[in-house]
Amino acid sequence: MPQLLPDTGPQRVLAASNFVYTIGSGLYLTAGVLYFTQAVHLPASQVGLGLGIAGLVSLALGIAVGHLADRYGARGVYAATLIVQALATAGFILADSFWPFVLVVGAAAGAKAAGTAARSPLIRHYGGDRPQEFRAYLRAVTNVGISLGALGAGWVVQVGTLTAYQLMVISNAIAFVVSAALLVFLPTVTPVPTTGGPRWIALRDRSYLLLTTLDGIMAIQFKVLTVAIPLWIVGATTAPHWLISGTMLTGTVIVVAFQVRASRNIVSPAAGGNAYRRAGVAFLIACSLISLSAGIPAWAAATLLITAVVIHTVGELWHSAAGFEVSFALAPRHATGQYLGVFGLGAGLAEALGPGLLIALCITWGRPGWYVVGAMFALTGLAAPLAVRWAQTHQNARQTHFQAAEKASAA
Repeated sequence: MPQLLPDTGPQRVLAASNFVYTIGSGLYLTAGVLYFTQAVHLPASQVGLGLGIAGLVSLALGIAVGHLADRYGARGVYAATLIVQALATAGFILADSFWPFVLVVGAAAGAKAAGTAARSPLIRHYGGDRPQEFRAYLRAVTNVGISLGALGAGWVVQVGTLTAYQLMVISNAIAFVVSAALLVFLPTVTPVPTTGGPRWIALRDRSYLLLTTLDGIMAIQFKVLTVAIPLWIVGATTAPHWLISGTMLTGTVIVVAFQVRASRNIVSPAAGGNAYRRAGVAFLIACSLISLSAGIPAWAAATLLITAVVIHTVGELWHSAAGFEVSFALAPRHATGQYLGVFGLGAGLAEALGPGLLIALCITWGRPGWYVVGAMFALTGLAAPLAVRWAQTHQNARQTHFQAAEKASAA
Protein backbone atom coordinates (compact mmCIF):
# COMPACT_ATOMS: atom_id res chain seq x y z
CA MET A 1 0.00 0.00 0.00
CA PRO A 2 1.30 3.48 -0.78
CA GLN A 3 0.61 4.53 2.85
CA LEU A 4 0.67 1.94 5.63
CA LEU A 5 -1.52 3.77 8.15
CA PRO A 6 -4.18 6.46 7.68
CA ASP A 7 -3.59 10.01 8.88
CA THR A 8 -6.14 10.32 11.69
CA GLY A 9 -7.10 8.29 14.76
CA PRO A 10 -10.71 7.59 13.67
CA GLN A 11 -9.48 6.44 10.27
CA ARG A 12 -7.05 4.05 11.96
CA VAL A 13 -9.83 2.65 14.14
CA LEU A 14 -12.02 2.03 11.10
CA ALA A 15 -9.09 0.47 9.24
CA ALA A 16 -8.21 -1.81 12.19
CA SER A 17 -11.86 -2.87 12.56
CA ASN A 18 -12.06 -3.54 8.83
CA PHE A 19 -8.80 -5.52 8.87
CA VAL A 20 -9.95 -7.86 11.64
CA TYR A 21 -13.35 -8.23 9.99
CA THR A 22 -11.88 -9.21 6.63
CA ILE A 23 -9.59 -11.83 8.14
CA GLY A 24 -12.76 -13.53 9.34
CA SER A 25 -14.40 -12.97 5.97
CA GLY A 26 -11.39 -14.53 4.23
CA LEU A 27 -11.90 -17.70 6.25
CA TYR A 28 -15.53 -18.00 5.16
CA LEU A 29 -15.10 -16.88 1.55
CA THR A 30 -12.47 -19.54 0.98
CA ALA A 31 -13.99 -22.51 2.82
CA GLY A 32 -17.53 -21.57 3.84
CA VAL A 33 -19.29 -23.53 1.11
CA LEU A 34 -17.02 -26.52 1.76
CA TYR A 35 -18.03 -26.42 5.44
CA PHE A 36 -21.68 -26.92 4.57
CA THR A 37 -21.09 -29.49 1.82
CA GLN A 38 -18.14 -31.47 3.24
CA ALA A 39 -18.53 -31.14 7.01
CA VAL A 40 -22.31 -30.68 7.45
CA HIS A 41 -23.04 -32.83 4.37
CA LEU A 42 -25.77 -30.67 2.88
CA PRO A 43 -26.34 -31.30 -0.84
CA ALA A 44 -24.64 -28.72 -3.04
CA SER A 45 -27.97 -27.88 -4.67
CA GLN A 46 -29.47 -26.99 -1.27
CA VAL A 47 -26.43 -24.88 -0.39
CA GLY A 48 -26.75 -22.97 -3.65
CA LEU A 49 -30.48 -22.40 -3.11
CA GLY A 50 -29.92 -21.26 0.47
CA LEU A 51 -27.21 -18.81 -0.55
CA GLY A 52 -29.53 -17.42 -3.23
CA ILE A 53 -32.29 -16.86 -0.68
CA ALA A 54 -29.78 -15.20 1.65
CA GLY A 55 -28.71 -12.89 -1.16
CA LEU A 56 -32.29 -11.74 -1.71
CA VAL A 57 -32.71 -11.07 2.01
CA SER A 58 -29.57 -8.96 2.08
CA LEU A 59 -30.82 -6.76 -0.78
CA ALA A 60 -33.77 -5.55 1.28
CA LEU A 61 -31.91 -4.84 4.52
CA GLY A 62 -29.13 -2.60 3.20
CA ILE A 63 -31.38 0.37 2.41
CA ALA A 64 -33.42 0.15 5.64
CA VAL A 65 -30.42 -0.13 7.94
CA GLY A 66 -28.56 2.58 6.04
CA HIS A 67 -31.52 4.87 6.75
CA LEU A 68 -31.33 3.96 10.46
CA ALA A 69 -27.63 4.83 10.48
CA ASP A 70 -28.41 8.25 8.95
CA ARG A 71 -31.09 9.00 11.53
CA TYR A 72 -29.84 7.43 14.79
CA GLY A 73 -26.05 7.33 14.55
CA ALA A 74 -23.87 5.20 12.33
CA ARG A 75 -21.42 3.86 14.92
CA GLY A 76 -24.00 2.10 17.08
CA VAL A 77 -25.97 0.75 14.13
CA TYR A 78 -22.80 -0.54 12.43
CA ALA A 79 -21.59 -2.23 15.64
CA ALA A 80 -24.99 -3.89 16.03
CA THR A 81 -24.79 -5.36 12.52
CA LEU A 82 -21.37 -6.83 13.36
CA ILE A 83 -22.71 -8.47 16.52
CA VAL A 84 -25.68 -9.93 14.63
CA GLN A 85 -23.30 -11.24 11.98
CA ALA A 86 -21.12 -12.83 14.69
CA LEU A 87 -24.12 -14.56 16.30
CA ALA A 88 -25.44 -15.76 12.94
CA THR A 89 -22.00 -17.07 11.96
CA ALA A 90 -21.65 -18.94 15.25
CA GLY A 91 -25.06 -20.44 14.48
CA PHE A 92 -23.54 -22.21 11.47
CA ILE A 93 -22.42 -24.94 13.89
CA LEU A 94 -26.06 -25.70 14.72
CA ALA A 95 -27.25 -25.68 11.08
CA ASP A 96 -27.51 -29.41 10.38
CA SER A 97 -30.40 -29.29 7.88
CA PHE A 98 -31.70 -27.04 5.11
CA TRP A 99 -34.01 -24.60 6.91
CA PRO A 100 -31.69 -23.89 9.87
CA PHE A 101 -28.97 -23.33 7.25
CA VAL A 102 -31.18 -20.84 5.39
CA LEU A 103 -31.98 -19.05 8.66
CA VAL A 104 -28.40 -18.50 9.81
CA VAL A 105 -26.96 -17.78 6.36
CA GLY A 106 -29.80 -15.34 5.65
CA ALA A 107 -29.18 -13.55 8.95
CA ALA A 108 -25.43 -13.38 8.28
CA ALA A 109 -25.87 -12.10 4.71
CA GLY A 110 -28.46 -9.55 5.78
CA ALA A 111 -26.24 -8.26 8.58
CA LYS A 112 -23.30 -8.02 6.18
CA ALA A 113 -25.25 -5.92 3.66
CA ALA A 114 -26.69 -3.80 6.46
CA GLY A 115 -23.22 -3.23 7.90
CA THR A 116 -21.86 -2.05 4.57
CA ALA A 117 -24.59 0.58 4.35
CA ALA A 118 -24.31 1.58 8.03
CA ARG A 119 -20.55 2.06 7.73
CA SER A 120 -20.88 4.52 4.85
CA PRO A 121 -21.71 7.61 6.96
CA LEU A 122 -18.65 6.83 9.11
CA ILE A 123 -16.42 6.69 6.04
CA ARG A 124 -17.87 9.95 4.77
CA HIS A 125 -17.53 11.70 8.13
CA TYR A 126 -14.01 10.57 8.97
CA GLY A 127 -12.68 10.23 5.42
CA GLY A 128 -11.50 13.84 5.30
CA ASP A 129 -11.81 15.91 2.16
CA ARG A 130 -11.69 12.78 0.02
CA PRO A 131 -13.74 9.98 1.67
CA GLN A 132 -13.62 8.17 -1.68
CA GLU A 133 -9.84 7.85 -1.32
CA PHE A 134 -10.19 6.52 2.22
CA ARG A 135 -12.72 3.99 0.91
CA ALA A 136 -10.11 2.90 -1.63
CA TYR A 137 -7.59 2.47 1.21
CA LEU A 138 -10.09 0.28 3.05
CA ARG A 139 -10.47 -1.87 -0.05
CA ALA A 140 -6.71 -2.44 -0.13
CA VAL A 141 -6.84 -3.38 3.57
CA THR A 142 -9.73 -5.73 2.76
CA ASN A 143 -7.63 -7.62 0.22
CA VAL A 144 -4.80 -8.04 2.73
CA GLY A 145 -7.19 -9.31 5.41
CA ILE A 146 -8.97 -11.72 3.09
CA SER A 147 -5.63 -13.10 1.91
CA LEU A 148 -4.59 -13.83 5.51
CA GLY A 149 -7.95 -15.45 6.21
CA ALA A 150 -7.59 -17.54 3.08
CA LEU A 151 -4.29 -18.92 4.39
CA GLY A 152 -6.03 -20.11 7.55
CA ALA A 153 -8.85 -21.59 5.50
CA GLY A 154 -6.29 -23.47 3.42
CA TRP A 155 -5.15 -25.27 6.57
CA VAL A 156 -8.77 -26.09 7.43
CA VAL A 157 -9.43 -27.57 3.98
CA GLN A 158 -6.19 -29.55 4.13
CA VAL A 159 -7.09 -31.08 7.52
CA GLY A 160 -10.70 -31.57 6.43
CA THR A 161 -12.14 -32.67 9.80
CA LEU A 162 -15.40 -31.46 11.33
CA THR A 163 -13.45 -30.03 14.27
CA ALA A 164 -11.21 -28.00 11.97
CA TYR A 165 -14.20 -26.58 10.10
CA GLN A 166 -15.98 -25.73 13.37
CA LEU A 167 -12.83 -23.99 14.60
CA MET A 168 -12.91 -21.92 11.40
CA VAL A 169 -16.54 -20.94 12.03
CA ILE A 170 -15.85 -19.88 15.63
CA SER A 171 -12.75 -17.93 14.57
CA ASN A 172 -14.86 -16.12 11.98
CA ALA A 173 -17.46 -15.17 14.60
CA ILE A 174 -14.76 -14.00 17.03
CA ALA A 175 -13.26 -11.77 14.33
CA PHE A 176 -16.63 -10.05 13.91
CA VAL A 177 -16.96 -9.48 17.67
CA VAL A 178 -13.45 -8.00 17.87
CA SER A 179 -14.23 -5.80 14.86
CA ALA A 180 -17.29 -4.46 16.68
CA ALA A 181 -15.38 -3.97 19.95
CA LEU A 182 -12.77 -1.80 18.22
CA LEU A 183 -15.50 0.68 17.32
CA VAL A 184 -15.63 1.70 21.00
CA PHE A 185 -12.54 3.80 20.25
CA LEU A 186 -14.36 5.63 17.45
CA PRO A 187 -15.99 8.97 18.39
CA THR A 188 -19.72 9.09 17.81
CA VAL A 189 -21.05 10.80 14.70
CA THR A 190 -23.98 13.17 15.16
CA PRO A 191 -26.64 12.40 12.54
CA VAL A 192 -27.02 15.08 9.86
CA PRO A 193 -30.47 16.72 10.08
CA THR A 194 -32.88 15.96 7.29
CA THR A 195 -33.75 18.69 4.81
CA GLY A 196 -37.35 17.73 4.21
CA GLY A 197 -38.76 15.84 1.28
CA PRO A 198 -39.66 12.16 0.97
CA ARG A 199 -38.37 9.73 3.62
CA TRP A 200 -37.05 7.20 1.10
CA ILE A 201 -35.43 9.78 -1.13
CA ALA A 202 -32.86 7.39 -2.64
CA LEU A 203 -35.54 5.11 -4.06
CA ARG A 204 -37.09 8.10 -5.85
CA ASP A 205 -33.80 9.26 -7.39
CA ARG A 206 -34.06 7.68 -10.84
CA SER A 207 -30.66 8.94 -12.01
CA TYR A 208 -28.96 7.35 -8.99
CA LEU A 209 -30.92 4.12 -9.55
CA LEU A 210 -29.65 4.05 -13.15
CA LEU A 211 -26.06 4.41 -11.91
CA THR A 212 -26.75 1.62 -9.42
CA THR A 213 -27.94 -0.61 -12.26
CA LEU A 214 -24.91 0.14 -14.45
CA ASP A 215 -22.50 -0.42 -11.57
CA GLY A 216 -24.28 -3.70 -10.79
CA ILE A 217 -23.81 -4.92 -14.37
CA MET A 218 -20.16 -3.91 -14.23
CA ALA A 219 -19.79 -5.62 -10.83
CA ILE A 220 -20.27 -9.00 -12.49
CA GLN A 221 -16.59 -8.59 -13.40
CA PHE A 222 -15.65 -9.52 -9.81
CA LYS A 223 -16.89 -13.06 -10.52
CA VAL A 224 -14.66 -13.42 -13.59
CA LEU A 225 -11.58 -14.09 -11.45
CA THR A 226 -13.33 -16.18 -8.78
CA VAL A 227 -15.79 -18.21 -10.88
CA ALA A 228 -15.23 -18.07 -14.64
CA ILE A 229 -11.44 -18.22 -14.91
CA PRO A 230 -10.97 -21.22 -12.54
CA LEU A 231 -13.62 -23.23 -14.43
CA TRP A 232 -12.15 -22.12 -17.77
CA ILE A 233 -8.61 -23.13 -16.78
CA VAL A 234 -9.73 -26.59 -15.69
CA GLY A 235 -12.21 -27.30 -18.45
CA ALA A 236 -11.06 -25.47 -21.58
CA THR A 237 -7.28 -24.95 -21.45
CA THR A 238 -4.08 -26.93 -21.03
CA ALA A 239 -2.75 -24.42 -18.49
CA PRO A 240 -1.55 -25.92 -15.18
CA HIS A 241 -4.16 -25.95 -12.41
CA TRP A 242 -1.88 -24.09 -10.02
CA LEU A 243 -2.48 -21.08 -12.24
CA ILE A 244 -5.89 -20.71 -10.54
CA SER A 245 -4.10 -19.63 -7.37
CA GLY A 246 -1.62 -17.64 -9.45
CA THR A 247 -4.34 -15.56 -11.08
CA MET A 248 -6.00 -14.86 -7.72
CA LEU A 249 -2.70 -13.83 -6.15
CA THR A 250 -1.85 -11.60 -9.12
CA GLY A 251 -5.14 -9.74 -8.87
CA THR A 252 -4.91 -9.36 -5.09
CA VAL A 253 -1.38 -7.94 -5.16
CA ILE A 254 -2.30 -5.38 -7.84
CA VAL A 255 -5.34 -4.21 -5.88
CA VAL A 256 -3.39 -3.88 -2.62
CA ALA A 257 -0.58 -1.96 -4.31
CA PHE A 258 -2.52 0.35 -6.63
CA GLN A 259 -6.16 0.84 -5.53
CA VAL A 260 -5.46 4.01 -3.54
CA ARG A 261 -3.28 5.43 -6.30
CA ALA A 262 -5.94 4.72 -8.93
CA SER A 263 -8.57 6.52 -6.85
CA ARG A 264 -6.48 9.68 -6.39
CA ASN A 265 -6.93 10.66 -10.02
CA ILE A 266 -10.72 10.29 -9.94
CA VAL A 267 -11.81 13.43 -8.10
CA SER A 268 -15.22 14.22 -9.62
CA PRO A 269 -18.30 12.35 -10.84
CA ALA A 270 -17.32 13.16 -14.43
CA ALA A 271 -13.92 11.56 -13.87
CA GLY A 272 -15.74 8.58 -12.36
CA GLY A 273 -17.85 8.23 -15.49
CA ASN A 274 -14.72 8.25 -17.65
CA ALA A 275 -13.14 5.62 -15.38
CA TYR A 276 -16.17 3.37 -15.92
CA ARG A 277 -15.62 3.74 -19.66
CA ARG A 278 -11.92 2.80 -19.41
CA ALA A 279 -12.81 -0.14 -17.19
CA GLY A 280 -15.28 -1.45 -19.76
CA VAL A 281 -12.62 -1.37 -22.48
CA ALA A 282 -10.12 -3.15 -20.21
CA PHE A 283 -12.66 -5.90 -19.45
CA LEU A 284 -13.39 -6.35 -23.16
CA ILE A 285 -9.68 -6.81 -23.92
CA ALA A 286 -9.22 -9.19 -20.99
CA CYS A 287 -12.22 -11.34 -21.94
CA SER A 288 -10.98 -11.55 -25.52
CA LEU A 289 -7.55 -12.75 -24.38
CA ILE A 290 -9.11 -15.34 -22.06
CA SER A 291 -11.15 -16.75 -24.94
CA LEU A 292 -7.97 -17.13 -27.02
CA SER A 293 -6.30 -19.26 -24.33
CA ALA A 294 -8.26 -22.38 -25.30
CA GLY A 295 -6.70 -24.96 -27.60
CA ILE A 296 -3.10 -23.69 -27.48
CA PRO A 297 0.03 -24.99 -25.70
CA ALA A 298 0.13 -24.74 -21.91
CA TRP A 299 2.86 -22.08 -21.79
CA ALA A 300 1.02 -19.87 -24.28
CA ALA A 301 -2.28 -20.34 -22.45
CA ALA A 302 -0.67 -19.43 -19.14
CA THR A 303 0.94 -16.32 -20.65
CA LEU A 304 -2.35 -15.16 -22.15
CA LEU A 305 -4.27 -15.80 -18.93
CA ILE A 306 -1.82 -13.92 -16.71
CA THR A 307 -1.79 -11.02 -19.17
CA ALA A 308 -5.59 -11.03 -19.21
CA VAL A 309 -5.75 -11.03 -15.42
CA VAL A 310 -3.40 -8.05 -15.19
CA ILE A 311 -5.51 -6.08 -17.71
CA HIS A 312 -8.72 -7.19 -16.00
CA THR A 313 -7.43 -6.08 -12.60
CA VAL A 314 -6.47 -2.66 -13.97
CA GLY A 315 -10.07 -2.40 -15.13
CA GLU A 316 -11.18 -3.49 -11.67
CA LEU A 317 -9.15 -0.66 -10.12
CA TRP A 318 -10.89 1.87 -12.39
CA HIS A 319 -14.32 0.33 -11.81
CA SER A 320 -13.96 0.33 -8.03
CA ALA A 321 -12.58 3.88 -7.96
CA ALA A 322 -15.43 5.07 -10.18
CA GLY A 323 -17.98 3.43 -7.88
CA PHE A 324 -16.43 5.01 -4.80
CA GLU A 325 -16.56 8.46 -6.42
CA VAL A 326 -20.05 8.54 -7.89
CA SER A 327 -21.74 6.72 -5.00
CA PHE A 328 -20.45 9.23 -2.42
CA ALA A 329 -20.33 12.42 -4.48
CA LEU A 330 -23.88 12.08 -5.81
CA ALA A 331 -25.44 11.13 -2.45
CA PRO A 332 -26.83 13.88 -0.18
CA ARG A 333 -24.83 14.06 3.05
CA HIS A 334 -27.92 13.67 5.24
CA ALA A 335 -28.87 10.40 3.48
CA THR A 336 -25.46 8.82 2.90
CA GLY A 337 -26.38 5.49 4.50
CA GLN A 338 -29.65 5.22 2.60
CA TYR A 339 -28.06 6.12 -0.74
CA LEU A 340 -25.11 3.77 -0.26
CA GLY A 341 -27.57 1.07 0.74
CA VAL A 342 -29.32 1.58 -2.59
CA PHE A 343 -26.00 1.58 -4.45
CA GLY A 344 -25.20 -1.76 -2.83
CA LEU A 345 -28.22 -3.28 -4.57
CA GLY A 346 -26.25 -3.42 -7.81
CA ALA A 347 -23.39 -5.37 -6.28
CA GLY A 348 -25.89 -7.61 -4.48
CA LEU A 349 -27.62 -8.53 -7.73
CA ALA A 350 -24.24 -9.15 -9.36
CA GLU A 351 -23.35 -11.44 -6.45
CA ALA A 352 -26.58 -13.39 -6.90
CA LEU A 353 -26.83 -13.49 -10.70
CA GLY A 354 -23.25 -13.08 -11.90
CA PRO A 355 -21.95 -16.64 -11.37
CA GLY A 356 -24.84 -18.24 -13.23
CA LEU A 357 -24.58 -15.76 -16.10
CA LEU A 358 -20.83 -16.24 -16.51
CA ILE A 359 -21.11 -20.03 -16.33
CA ALA A 360 -23.86 -20.05 -18.95
CA LEU A 361 -22.05 -17.73 -21.36
CA CYS A 362 -18.33 -18.35 -20.82
CA ILE A 363 -18.22 -21.99 -19.73
CA THR A 364 -21.28 -23.67 -21.27
CA TRP A 365 -21.30 -21.68 -24.52
CA GLY A 366 -17.53 -21.30 -24.61
CA ARG A 367 -15.34 -18.89 -26.52
CA PRO A 368 -18.12 -16.78 -28.10
CA GLY A 369 -19.55 -16.19 -24.63
CA TRP A 370 -16.38 -14.41 -23.52
CA TYR A 371 -16.81 -11.88 -26.34
CA VAL A 372 -20.45 -11.33 -25.36
CA VAL A 373 -19.48 -10.72 -21.73
CA GLY A 374 -16.69 -8.38 -22.75
CA ALA A 375 -19.05 -6.43 -25.01
CA MET A 376 -21.55 -6.18 -22.14
CA PHE A 377 -18.90 -4.60 -19.92
CA ALA A 378 -17.75 -2.23 -22.68
CA LEU A 379 -21.28 -1.02 -23.50
CA THR A 380 -22.01 -0.49 -19.81
CA GLY A 381 -18.85 1.59 -19.51
CA LEU A 382 -19.87 3.69 -22.51
CA ALA A 383 -23.28 4.39 -20.95
CA ALA A 384 -21.85 5.43 -17.58
CA PRO A 385 -20.68 8.99 -18.46
CA LEU A 386 -24.16 9.83 -19.80
CA ALA A 387 -25.78 8.48 -16.63
CA VAL A 388 -23.36 10.49 -14.48
CA ARG A 389 -24.24 13.72 -16.29
CA TRP A 390 -27.94 13.05 -15.74
CA ALA A 391 -27.30 12.38 -12.04
CA GLN A 392 -25.32 15.62 -11.70
CA THR A 393 -28.15 17.58 -13.31
CA HIS A 394 -30.59 15.99 -10.89
CA GLN A 395 -28.30 16.73 -7.94
CA ASN A 396 -27.97 20.41 -8.92
CA ALA A 397 -31.76 20.73 -9.26
CA ARG A 398 -32.25 19.13 -5.83
CA GLN A 399 -29.76 21.48 -4.20
CA THR A 400 -31.41 24.51 -5.81
CA HIS A 401 -34.80 23.35 -4.52
CA PHE A 402 -33.51 22.88 -0.97
CA GLN A 403 -31.77 26.28 -0.95
CA ALA A 404 -34.98 27.96 -2.12
CA ALA A 405 -36.97 26.14 0.57
CA GLU A 406 -34.49 27.24 3.27
CA LYS A 407 -34.69 30.89 2.15
CA ALA A 408 -38.46 30.74 2.17
CA SER A 409 -38.58 29.30 5.68
CA ALA A 410 -36.05 31.89 6.93
CA ALA A 411 -38.15 34.70 5.50
